[in-house]
Amino acid sequence: MKTLPDLCLDHALKGQGFGSEYEQPFALELAFTDAHKKHASSHPAVREVECLRVLFPAVLQPIEDGDLIAGRIIYPLVAFSPEPQGLGYNCSYGNIRKVLADGGLAESVRSQVETMLEYWRGRTTAELVRQAFPAALAEALPTDAWTTESGVGFPLYRMAGTVLDYAKLVRLGLPGLRAEARSRLEAANGMSVGNEVQPFCRGLLAVYDLLEHSLGHYAKQADALARDCGEAPRVAQLQQIAASCRALSTRAPASLHEAAQLVWLYALHAGTWNYGRMDEYLGEFLERDLAQGVLTETGAVELLCSWWRLMKAYDNQYNNRVFLGGRGRTNESASDRFALLAMEATRLVRLNQPQLSLRFYKGQNTALMEKALTVLGEGCTFPILYNDDVNIPAVAKAFAVAESEAVHYTPYGCGEYVLANRSVGTPNGVINLAKALELALHNGLDPVTGRQAGPLTGAATSHTTFQALWNAYAQQVEYSVRALADAEKLCYAITGHEAPFLFLSALYDDCLTRGKPIFAGGVRYLGGTLETYGNTNAADALHAINELVFKQGKCALTALIAACDSDFLGAQHEPIQRDLLRTTKYGNDEDTVDAMAIRVHEHVCNLTREQAVRVGLDSYLVVIINNWANVIFGQTTQASADGRKAGTPLANANNPAPGMDRTGTTAFLNSLVKLDPSLHAGAVQNMKFSRELFNRHRPKLEAMLDGYWAAGGSQAMLTVVSPADLRKAMHEPEKWGHLMVRVGGFSARFIDLPKGAQEEVLKRTLNE
Repeated sequence: MKTLPDLCLDHALKGQGFGSEYEQPFALELAFTDAHKKHASSHPAVREVECLRVLFPAVLQPIEDGDLIAGRIIYPLVAFSPEPQGLGYNCSYGNIRKVLADGGLAESVRSQVETMLEYWRGRTTAELVRQAFPAALAEALPTDAWTTESGVGFPLYRMAGTVLDYAKLVRLGLPGLRAEARSRLEAANGMSVGNEVQPFCRGLLAVYDLLEHSLGHYAKQADALARDCGEAPRVAQLQQIAASCRALSTRAPASLHEAAQLVWLYALHAGTWNYGRMDEYLGEFLERDLAQGVLTETGAVELLCSWWRLMKAYDNQYNNRVFLGGRGRTNESASDRFALLAMEATRLVRLNQPQLSLRFYKGQNTALMEKALTVLGEGCTFPILYNDDVNIPAVAKAFAVAESEAVHYTPYGCGEYVLANRSVGTPNGVINLAKALELALHNGLDPVTGRQAGPLTGAATSHTTFQALWNAYAQQVEYSVRALADAEKLCYAITGHEAPFLFLSALYDDCLTRGKPIFAGGVRYLGGTLETYGNTNAADALHAINELVFKQGKCALTALIAACDSDFLGAQHEPIQRDLLRTTKYGNDEDTVDAMAIRVHEHVCNLTREQAVRVGLDSYLVVIINNWANVIFGQTTQASADGRKAGTPLANANNPAPGMDRTGTTAFLNSLVKLDPSLHAGAVQNMKFSRELFNRHRPKLEAMLDGYWAAGGSQAMLTVVSPADLRKAMHEPEKWGHLMVRVGGFSARFIDLPKGAQEEVLKRTLNE
């Protein structure tokens, strides 16, 4: 099965096929480039609209058998999006160069493509951000290649995690959105600020026209397919798609089908991968359809199953988030009914997308949690569970907002929190805390590359106390955190100048009121997030050094560093590794080492929060997630003082290092809840359970989870599987395509993971 990037490449070579002008190789990429070139000096809203006119509906793919709503998309290799194909205006240089190297293109096309590449060089939004780095920032963050190069901190380029006001979308529909934009445009006439408000509002009206055009495009296609189809049930399905698309051009949605169609097609145009609290904005449509006999529960589940398959076809296992449950829903009975059917759809389709997630609280309808555990017990990795009783007050404190705002928290991507349609907090930086300690032990030198990668914080012989070593570690972390905060703010500044991201701005508070685009002063709360990795390894290593070197005097710090540098090879180094491995590790409810984990956690969280005021953001918060970056960063991190060998995976998020939680599930959970959730914007809690415990001993499992929630557990991502199944899948992958596992903040087919990631999943503790 081809991946989405493969399909993008195919379409670049073969043409999109939606119009004769785009049927030749790279025709769409060249047309998009021409539009950008023509409007390079135009107002950003005008340029964006003209480039989007080229993309839509050309990038929309045909309705396929089984689709109950319309909407598939393949981006060209030169495009515009907040994230799916790259930040803002983007060009997939690598894939295009690959095509040119392979040959096969006509010389005339090759020449045009070469000219196109020359035009984009230095003009993509990501390149403009990097070019804007002042010298000191470029020195602190010398490379973007975090997946291959050694380092502590790396910038990322994207506008991730946008969660739109879908409730407003289905309430107003296209006519209501148009009326709202026209009213704001009229109010701006004659005002001193009108010069900026007017092009912004005109841009909104233009993209609404584009969406209407796409609806008409799919209506015509569905009609044509229905005429050629000889199967009555399928004809009825296609006619419903056509009818919904036509109706949505003239009024707000009146049925679940129409609402789902509008939400999905709008999201595809906006370039977002998150769909918010779906039960909240679609529950009443479901309830009304069921009451009127327009739809049965079986039909609703079939519709959702089809939608879930479309999300899978969109193919982003790190995102595609759908939320259910939780406090703050206006019609809980209708929402609950939808939520139960959504979980049933996930049970039936068994895909790794969407990332279905359930918020819950004391007093919520117990049927939702019962259904969630049943679905998980059958081997699904969804829904992910979020505890509102802990998270709402934690989010309120972390984001410095009232709980009435915090109730709208919505995790996105791999588990980062955002306030739906009120805030953005794209994670545009990654930091490896285990690597920061590595630099502290080598006076800022990266022993993997031999490069001076951090500040001079003292030779090993100068660290005569643990506090001295801690200060060196803290300085290495601070150096990278400050740089990454600067890069985050700069990314917003350049992106906001480049494009208004009109589809996003239309459904975000308070863009229209302020008359400003989302990333240029429009959004209510402009925040940022920083992904941290190696937290647990850094804590375990610092604890081990403190115990063996400074408390027990069992070995000198220089000897310990030499052992790590040699990857514990050699008769003089192997005993040191044994002592390091025997030292108590985080995850066993042991106060001394857990206190070190708390210290590491609070240091990086508070340090990161402090950057917001300095750089001019409403918030800047740590997210402790995983997207197998623990495996990637482990490959460029030398042996560490927790006894871990060089090149092996780091611990997953804030979980114990693989195999290091040795005293049972209760102790593991007790350690987890010691880390304050009010200091960050999301953390991943991966847990793997045996089928025996999950299904045959359900009361025991529920009691254990209830204890975890009551003690302050904020979230859980559960996998119900046996180690035997994982081993069989590694040896006979062709027989195990159905096996899904939690990797970090996302799920994937086990057989699709790289070998290193498979081994890391296998090593995680199985809670019996």
